[in-house]
Amino acid sequence: VQILAQSGGGSVQAGGSLRLSCTASGLSDNNYCMGWFRQGPANVREGVAAIDSKGSTRIGDSVKGRFTISIDNAANTLHLQMNSLKPEDTGMYYCAAAPSRLFRGLSFFLDYASRGTTDSISWGQGTQVVVSS
Repeated sequence: VQILAQSGGGSVQAGGSLRLSCTASGLSDNNYCMGWFRQGPANVREGVAAIDSKGSTRIGDSVKGRFTISIDNAANTLHLQMNSLKPEDTGMYYCAAAPSRLFRGLSFFLDYASRGTTDSISWGQGTQVVVSS
């Protein structure tokens, strides 16, 4: 599974919404986990949300109830719908994908990819999100 491109992002006032998208190849293998990660001003990578080929999802505590992750299999596109945005959501957002067999569940994938990476994880180019108060 490979990330091809990211889109979306931009600037919005607090309380607003944005949607990020990420196209990928190799999803027809039905053996993938995909997720969104962000790096804020402190340059610490945080796992935001993840989804696997079985449709299971994990949402980070800091965005739970506000962000939704979904995948359009027909379009090979991953989405992150971000509502009720806060200034602390500001950062560079990256999508990532990897074969699901390499990770013991989505929580492990989010934690592992937050700390580093391997050649098995494909990353998007990043897209900036700025939330003003």
